[in-house]
Amino acid sequence: MVKKLYAIADLHLGYEANRTALAALRPHPGDGLILAGDVGETPAHLESAFAAAARAFATVWWVPGNHELYSLPRGSARGAAKYAECVAVARRHGVLTPEDEFAVWEWEGDGDDGGGGEGGKVLVAPLFTLFDYSFRPADVRREDALKWAEEADTVATDEFLLHPDPYSSRDEWCELLVSQAARKLEAAVRAHAGVPLVLINHWPLREDLVFIPRVPRFSLWCGTTRTADWHTRFPAKVVVSGHLHVPRTDWKDGVRFEECSLGYPRQWEQARNAGKDINDLLREILPGPAAPESGSAETQWRRYG
Repeated sequence: MVKKLYAIADLHLGYEANRTALAALRPHPGDGLILAGDVGETPAHLESAFAAAARAFATVWWVPGNHELYSLPRGSARGAAKYAECVAVARRHGVLTPEDEFAVWEWEGDGDDGGGGEGGKVLVAPLFTLFDYSFRPADVRREDALKWAEEADTVATDEFLLHPDPYSSRDEWCELLVSQAARKLEAAVRAHAGVPLVLINHWPLREDLVFIPRVPRFSLWCGTTRTADWHTRFPAKVVVSGHLHVPRTDWKDGVRFEECSLGYPRQWEQARNAGKDINDLLREILPGPAAPESGSAETQWRRYG
């Protein structure tokens, strides 16, 4: 049997329907699972997700999303301290985080032309970059960005519950996180020459992959332009993300980008009504499909897995 690496994001376990869905997760002996952020808001949500994932999969990775960083209940840890609490929960379950060394993942291919080939290995790199409000039109200044979003009745809950402590702003925290992640990636590429990476980040690495037509100005809270070239700067095989609740597959420069959100119950209701459950909505990251000859392809929308 071919060893596989799967991913899912935005489990949002604050919703009973999503907790019920997680309980149906089937065992995948020998396989790996990526949890690409927004598991939930509380330590209890993390405990549930990590316990279920660790029971079902041999290796589990997690990266934080904005919801894990929310200070809930009010008065709880803020900013970097809240992130540290999340990492501590992950370590109790043996789940790998951005604070751990990147791990090599090896798989045996299926020998056909479906993308598995003869197998290989990758370096799995969980990242934490946050956002810095730079996903905005060029003529909108940073100091005017929130006003620009508010003009369209758009404001993220992050403005009220995601605190940057001990940093002065989310922008400052993002800049530090991006610099730290880049240095770690540079060192990893040197240490594992010739080994491609699976980059995991809750927020999309590229602004051109943000497609949210109902709330287009929500883009402010969707990433940072500092990571736009990371898929080529750090030789990636696949980039995994969530956050947008718009599951899709894209190809850029021969690199596959997987947005693998589950989302709020209403957002995957059509998939449920079609008989799909969480097992059908896990995204296969490796071996995965073969790259298109041109290096790019039309977006594949993945509402039904």
